[in-house]
Amino acid sequence: MYREPIFLQPEMKERIWGGTALRDKFGYDIPSEQTGEAWCISGHANGPNVIQNGALEGKTLKEAWEDNRELFANESGEEFPLLVKILDSKKDLSVQVHPDDTYAREVENQNYGKTECWYVIDCEPGAEIIFGHHSKNKQELERMVENGEWESLLRRIPVQPGDFYYVPSGTIHAIGAGIQILETQQSSDITYRVYDYDRVGSDGKKRELHLEKSLEVTNTPHEDPAIERTHSLEAGLRKETLTEETYFSVYHWTLDGTSQDLKTETYQLMSVLEGEGEVVTDGKTFSIEKGDHFIIPATMDSFQLKGQAKLIVSHSNKA
Repeated sequence: MYREPIFLQPEMKERIWGGTALRDKFGYDIPSEQTGEAWCISGHANGPNVIQNGALEGKTLKEAWEDNRELFANESGEEFPLLVKILDSKKDLSVQVHPDDTYAREVENQNYGKTECWYVIDCEPGAEIIFGHHSKNKQELERMVENGEWESLLRRIPVQPGDFYYVPSGTIHAIGAGIQILETQQSSDITYRVYDYDRVGSDGKKRELHLEKSLEVTNTPHEDPAIERTHSLEAGLRKETLTEETYFSVYHWTLDGTSQDLKTETYQLMSVLEGEGEVVTDGKTFSIEKGDHFIIPATMDSFQLKGQAKLIVSHSNKA
């Protein structure tokens, strides 16, 4: 069963803040000019990817996780643990916060909270994110939210291509207009809106906020997580470690030529951000190009990469 990569069909999501970059920059077939998200490696019930090759072609990643756990190193858990997306924010996203695992289980009856991280693929000059807040404690946070002191409360940070942010659960955050990011996150779709710029949805009404839950789960005071990006040259690849934390590890790989044999110690999630190349394994060659997303299953002993490409690679750290 699968001595080859498992290729996945991205699942598109329309959002009021979305645009056309997923089509214009990645060549995806988008449903409208307000397409905000491509769920690229997903076993989540709200958007599981369809497998495009091999014995499970036509099945979903969710089904593969449930029925063929050997592909995933026999990892435990009811649900596929990670979710990889590409987001296109033509407009500002709502200011939001996500719960941790304990709150998600106790309040939402969901297995996972949502810790995530962002790799900035591209952005317009002057683009910003909201990352954290300026309140000193819960009381001050509640007062500033109640009084609508958003400019004083929210912490804005300019971004540029190649930036990386680790966003633990409990962190107030928002992606600003004119940014495309690759997001690696726990497989959760729980979002609490704190502020939405008084926008209205397709029904003509202001979108729902979740202030009570938001205030309960927000970390105060905000503290930037410690991130140390490290570089190495391994097996003919330039590898950058973006984060290695409780739920996942995420890396940026630069391929320029032919790698040495890469051993498969566990399953790996791979997204091609630029370029093209090949995955060579077990005497077979599989073409890859910008916008492709695939899993190297645990049932592959080793593989090589050939070509010129940049990839985001991740794996679960769940025991």
